Amino acid sequence: MDDIDRAVAVLARGGLVAFPTETVYGLGADATNADAIARLYAVKGRPLGHPVIVHLGDAGQLDDVALEPSHAARALAAACWPGPLTLVVPRRAGAIVDGVTGGRATVGVRVPAHPLALDLLRRFARGVAAPSANRFGRVSPTAAEHVRNDLGDDVDLVLDGGPCEVGVESTIVACLDDRITVLRVGGVPVARIAEIVGRDVSIADRGEIAAPGTLEAHYSPRARVVVAEPDAVDDRVDALGPDLAIGVLALADVALHVTGVTRLDPPRDIDDYARVLYARLRDADRLALDVVVAVPPPDVGIGAAVRDRLTRAAR
Repeated sequence: MDDIDRAVAVLARGGLVAFPTETVYGLGADATNADAIARLYAVKGRPLGHPVIVHLGDAGQLDDVALEPSHAARALAAACWPGPLTLVVPRRAGAIVDGVTGGRATVGVRVPAHPLALDLLRRFARGVAAPSANRFGRVSPTAAEHVRNDLGDDVDLVLDGGPCEVGVESTIVACLDDRITVLRVGGVPVARIAEIVGRDVSIADRGEIAAPGTLEAHYSPRARVVVAEPDAVDDRVDALGPDLAIGVLALADVALHVTGVTRLDPPRDIDDYARVLYARLRDADRLALDVVVAVPPPDVGIGAAVRDRLTRAAR
């Protein structure tokens, strides 16, 4: 029996499996098993009314969990799956248990772009509910060791697929009636969503409980996070005073003139910033820093998602 077969067996008996995706590691449970979903919420420490995303192995399974997805939803699925896009669509009655959606009439669905995840999902052959594999509200895991450090024996099996290639969570788009609304910015830029559907889309990504990861405060390390633009980073560091252990996270081309601070390993570019963001926040905790002064990347492409995560971490 290989690792995937073991993971399928764990899910089938109501256990929890952490698995890699291109975005972050997910903590998976059988979306049709109420007891498994209850345990998932308990281990995660997730409020019961906060829905989780159902992961599928193939776009052809969308109709198994969704009720009459719109033309826009199908177009987005065709263009972006497998990939870092979650669609919130009307839920098909009886397809998954109520706990997955907090009793809502909608469900968030995606097909991840990671070979291990796809192998697992296709062999399991039904939906796997999977939030990020960490305690609720904390820094998301982008490596198997992050999962083990966060969850320990509370997860039955961890599939190690190496570091995540995207590094921030999926974009969440609600396709309900004739409305197309971005509930969380993420791995697919908003401009790409608009291009696929052929019209402007609205953004409502603050405090939307209907979507994961959109609370005002989220993705937080133990260290305090302060966000500063490049021309203000020195002043922000100086204002914090000499008695704190301070780290700075910024792109490699951002100049830093203050002394006595720890410069966290700088990302090379915007894509790299997304890829290493959560690992650097974890580094700050490992180094026992009191404060991380984070200089967000330009608001271009996935840079918008990095800015969003830093802003929430700072709250």
